[in-house]
Amino acid sequence: MIKLINFDVIVVGGGHAGTEASIISAKKDMKTLLLTQNINKIGELSCNPSIGGIGKSHLVKEIDALGGIMARIADRSCIQFRYLNTNKGFAVRSTRMQVDRYFYKKYVHKFLFNRKNLFIMEYEVSNLILKNNKVTGVITSSGNRFYSKSVILTTGTFLNGKIYLGKKCSIGGRVNDFSSIDLSSNLKKFPFRFGRLKTGTPPRLDSRTINFNKLEKQKSHKIRSNFSFLNEKYKRLPHIPCYITYTNELTFDIIKNNIKKSAMYSGVINSVGPRYCPSIEDKIIRFPDRKKHQIFLEPEGINSFYIYPNGISTSFSKSIQKKILYSIKGLENSKILNFGYAVEYDFFDPRDLKKTLESIYIEGLFFAGQINGTTGYEEAASQGLLAGINASLYSSNTSGWFPKRNLSYLGVLIDDLCVKGTSEPYRMFTSRSENRLFLREDNADIRLTKIGRSLGTVSNFRWKRYCEKIKNIENEIKNLKKYKLFLNSLDDIILRKKFGIVLKNGLSCYEILKRPNFDIENFHFLKNFSFMSNDLEAIKQSEIISKYEGYIKRQNKELEKVSFYEDIVLPEKFDYSKIIGLSKEVISILNKYKPCSIGQASRIQGITPAAISILLINIKKKFIKC
Repeated sequence: MIKLINFDVIVVGGGHAGTEASIISAKKDMKTLLLTQNINKIGELSCNPSIGGIGKSHLVKEIDALGGIMARIADRSCIQFRYLNTNKGFAVRSTRMQVDRYFYKKYVHKFLFNRKNLFIMEYEVSNLILKNNKVTGVITSSGNRFYSKSVILTTGTFLNGKIYLGKKCSIGGRVNDFSSIDLSSNLKKFPFRFGRLKTGTPPRLDSRTINFNKLEKQKSHKIRSNFSFLNEKYKRLPHIPCYITYTNELTFDIIKNNIKKSAMYSGVINSVGPRYCPSIEDKIIRFPDRKKHQIFLEPEGINSFYIYPNGISTSFSKSIQKKILYSIKGLENSKILNFGYAVEYDFFDPRDLKKTLESIYIEGLFFAGQINGTTGYEEAASQGLLAGINASLYSSNTSGWFPKRNLSYLGVLIDDLCVKGTSEPYRMFTSRSENRLFLREDNADIRLTKIGRSLGTVSNFRWKRYCEKIKNIENEIKNLKKYKLFLNSLDDIILRKKFGIVLKNGLSCYEILKRPNFDIENFHFLKNFSFMSNDLEAIKQSEIISKYEGYIKRQNKELEKVSFYEDIVLPEKFDYSKIIGLSKEVISILNKYKPCSIGQASRIQGITPAAISILLINIKKKFIKC
């Protein structure tokens, strides 16, 4: 018999968004209920067995800096580590980890089920309970009612989800899982704008049937970093290699000759898939001049025979999938353990959300993850974290919080979604940020942990480590500036011979570090120089600060104009038809979106520079009272 029915926060869905939302809400001392169709599937890596990558790793580090769990779990379940873009600047360098599916899920369960204030139950939610346009709870498909001050929907691909395999269609948000049809139908009764999106997954292969001797081996990088800034001690899993193979002309011919049999090209699916993670069908059609496409064979665990062939997501029938795989080098005799498929699902337009991820139509209702049109574990988890923070703040009658886009990639993600919306699955890239020289993965804690502390999401242990690191960075920088290098000294001779550096008399180590051909590791060649601490993160950070100092100053001057607009607040309730000079189209757009600042208004499609000028004039005349 169910006794607990009243909560502060209810989270619907146990994916990456739901787990982060639940953890952070419970951490803020909110009585939190996580509802999911299948408790055993909580923490499931539905697609590829990896965390991070270009742009995505920045989000993982920001989640960690604010007190989330994804980074800590990825570190514990890591079976291969790669540091990407090492030939480029620190701003676009990214961490990517292959993780063990079994251990990843195991640690998610450990974190969730040991969390105080968090209750987990197995129910499908079919509807919301509302009172005076405020959400007050949820109704399950079995008729149970749970009440709360706020609700977070993190439904992933389950809203009216349909699975496609060739011309066959079945109901489900993931293979062997049910679709949330009633909840999707009931949400569409509200003024929300909605649409359909598509994603997909490749077949899974048996490693015992792959000829790895034919393939290129990709080992883990020897120097391993962590996602989490906590530097926790735990037993690490052994690292194992990935392998690389390629499609070829025979593969192309098989796909071209059967393209009409694909769900994507037979007219069965009309929705849009992820542009930056296309199916193998899409690759062949969109890039006809490419002679081959790379495929990464990724192990799913240290004790698993499953191989994830990253790069051949498909919705072809089983027989055609076999033909495609058998045409690829090393896979000629491979056995398929699970076939690939496409998933089509409902999403709701994120432009109908505040930047706190609260609905503009229903008070206390929050949306996070793929329901907002994003794709990827990292994008979902970061939204879940933000929704969890704000649902907790709402339930405690406290004003919401959201990061500005000049402070974090989470801010870029939220601003892009809530202002521009999306017509395709949204994926994070470093190129989406105009402030990426400052928004690096290495300084996510410096940017956000202090904010997390004020929000109540950062533990004492994390805060202590953060304060130590900040102090060590300051001391290292002072030390670098203090140590001077002089002409004709032993240091001068070493720098000339080993690095070709000609000194100016009295130059500091801090200034030497600005040179692109000199790294902080080279200081051990100097005669009397020594670091102030053994904090490797702080030492590295002092180097990055030195190298980027000039670039960031230059960038900040450009961004001052942008931030000026961000600080000019627009009233939440204002009728823009009262402003003389604005076109009917602009008036309609402004009244629809109700931007919170001039900066946000300037990024809305259809808002012209002339319209911004008119708004600024009316603010100056105090016709628009901010």
